[in-house]
Order: sequence, then C-alpha cells, then structure tokens
Amino acid sequence: MTGALDGKSAVITGAGAGMGRATAELFAERGASVTVVDLDAEAAEETVERIESAGGDAIAVAADVSDAEAVEGFVAEAVETWGGLDVLHNNAGVPMASTPVEDVDEGTWDRVLDVNLKSAFLGTKCAVPHLRESEDGVVLNTASTSGIRPRTGLSAYAASKGGMITLTKQLASELAGDGVRVNAICPVATDTEMLPEFTSEGLSMDDIADTIPLGRLADPMDIAQAAAFLASDEASMITGTALEVDGGRDI
Repeated sequence: MTGALDGKSAVITGAGAGMGRATAELFAERGASVTVVDLDAEAAEETVERIESAGGDAIAVAADVSDAEAVEGFVAEAVETWGGLDVLHNNAGVPMASTPVEDVDEGTWDRVLDVNLKSAFLGTKCAVPHLRESEDGVVLNTASTSGIRPRTGLSAYAASKGGMITLTKQLASELAGDGVRVNAICPVATDTEMLPEFTSEGLSMDDIADTIPLGRLADPMDIAQAAAFLASDEASMITGTALEVDGGRDI
C-alpha cells in the first residue's frame, strides 16, 4: 500500500488532531501532498511538522469549515500550492454531550449541523470543479455509526451524521458521470480527545467499549486506513457507500 496515493493532492479538514491527523499523516506517508485544515492553527501546524519530519509534503490552513468564504480560501490555496485537487476529505466535526432533546438549545443544534453537515456541502461545492479535472476525483465524508444506529441524547449529532450519509449517496449519484467518487466513513466510538465529550454522567470508556462486539474502541489509525483505501485507485469501483468501521456495532 505504500505509495498508493502518489501524486495526489488532498485536503483534509479537522486534521489538527485525532482521526484527521492520523489520516493526514497516512496520506502523506502513502505519497499524497496534504492540505491540513483545522480551526486550531497551532494544531494544524503541528500536524504539518509531523508530516514533514517524516519526509512528507503538507501545508497548514486555519479555517472555520462552516464559513463559505473560508472554505473557498482553503480549496483555492490547495489548488494553487499543489497544482490541483484530487481528494477532499470532509472530516471536521464537533461533538455533542448526551442531552435530552427538550434540553438541547437552538445554538447547539445550529453549530452541530453547521460544522458536521453544512461544511461538507460547502467543501464539495467549492472542490467539485477541481475534482472534475482530476482523472479520479474523490470526496470522503466522515459520518458516524450514530447516523445508522443512534443512541439516546444525541439528537443534533445523529441528525448531522445521518444527513452526511444521505448527502454522500446523493453526491455519489450526481457526480458519478464526472468520474468523481463519493463515500462516507462511519466510525464507531474512537479513542480521541473528543470522545469523552459524548458521554453522559456515569458512562465510562469501558462501558462504551462493551457495546462494541469486537470489544474495543476504534483507534484513529483504523479510520485513517479506511480513508486511505477509499481515496486510492484500489477503490475505483466504490462510490455511494457508507463504510462502517465499527467493530460490529451496527450489526
């Protein structure tokens, strides 16, 4: 698999930590030139430093993925820097504390939907003209098992991820004639700094792991490897799928 992304230019949002950072590092290891996008400028720069220290190519862009002007900016910077765009990975997202629906305020709802779903619309809208010019353009969207098998207290989050899955299928159908593949990845609970923000009082990481048939949380590299495969030519016949990286959680 080493070199499977040689010559490709990729934009990965939310790449300052967790799944996004693991994916950015793996893409670079496999030959891609990576634009690391994150709201946290220092985190984005740290990811770039890690990539460059390993011999890869990357740039950092600090941006709010829910802001249309900012999205236009990082897509344009990626194209200018690398000479084109082959892969857009809409990975940025925000968590939601487990909250009864009657206690969810409108601001929380709007923020979760803006970052987790609207951002993918904005990113794809800006990237599509460039992806059409690529011989094998790819859009990857980070959804969630919550979009397939929701659990109590995550109304806004589950809605955003269910919407991401449906948007993925719509875009796959719409863009197939242009040779652009669109797929979603649905991670189960993953061992990142964000995970504790989902838990309700009295729910431990071990409790969450116990809900997964394989008996462990996902590792960020589990998600990165799925993304690297879907972005590569080895997945050239796969589009419109929502790949469950879930240890059997959605059985």
